[in-house]
Amino acid sequence: MASLPKLRAATAAVFTLVNPLRSFGSAAALELPYDDEYFDYEQAHQDWRWAQPKINMDGLATERGVQWVLIGEPGVKRHVYSERLSKLLEVPHISMGTLVRQELNLRSSLYEQIANAVNEGKLVPEDVIFALLSKRLEEGYYGGENGFILDGIPRTRIQAEILDQITDIDLVVNFKCIEEYMLKSTESEVLHIGNSKDVGNSWKKKVHVYSEQAKLVEDYYSRQKKLLNFQVSGAPADAWQGLLAALHLQHINALTSSQKLTA
Repeated sequence: MASLPKLRAATAAVFTLVNPLRSFGSAAALELPYDDEYFDYEQAHQDWRWAQPKINMDGLATERGVQWVLIGEPGVKRHVYSERLSKLLEVPHISMGTLVRQELNLRSSLYEQIANAVNEGKLVPEDVIFALLSKRLEEGYYGGENGFILDGIPRTRIQAEILDQITDIDLVVNFKCIEEYMLKSTESEVLHIGNSKDVGNSWKKKVHVYSEQAKLVEDYYSRQKKLLNFQVSGAPADAWQGLLAALHLQHINALTSSQKLTA
């Protein structure tokens, strides 16, 4: 977790940076809800295993927990992996979509800005998004939280740069899925909603807009040697063991399972 002085200083700088870029950032960002689910199963461009928590003989973390970001293509159920990794590594799952929804009540000082954006079919402004994230990180700092799994942001290169000013990111897991799996997800959505033409067009638009912005975000983290691509071709239950292997977390998973059996 970022230190509190760094977090506060970065937050102030972010608002100065965001306001002049607000129109550009919002227009360039994905026109998707912040909790939309976005895996080339390949080795990362560096040995990033240093970013994992050190485990002592008792199976306890001796240093801060991981600070990971999960990004990826629509329909991959990223939130499911976020929750499972959060429980396995004993760090909080911070969902940008959840943070935004929590402010959709009349008592929130941000209600009007968020509600207006939603009603107009626009993205929630970046200054609001990062105000919410900064507040959540500061609350975690005071609450003694140790690391995080973050999903729902960044969606754009600008957001990735701002995020780096707010906190330290160890690793970015980029979920990619094969075309067949994406088509199955779309077919399921069509059956549920019942309008194949509208759903198909909506899905194609999401993928197109996502792909344009995702490449910039992937390149940004790839240059930092923090990007790990993971290819998924099935449900989270089918891909989970492969993800653990890619993240070198089998030993923690085995230790956790063993503790449950002996508890």
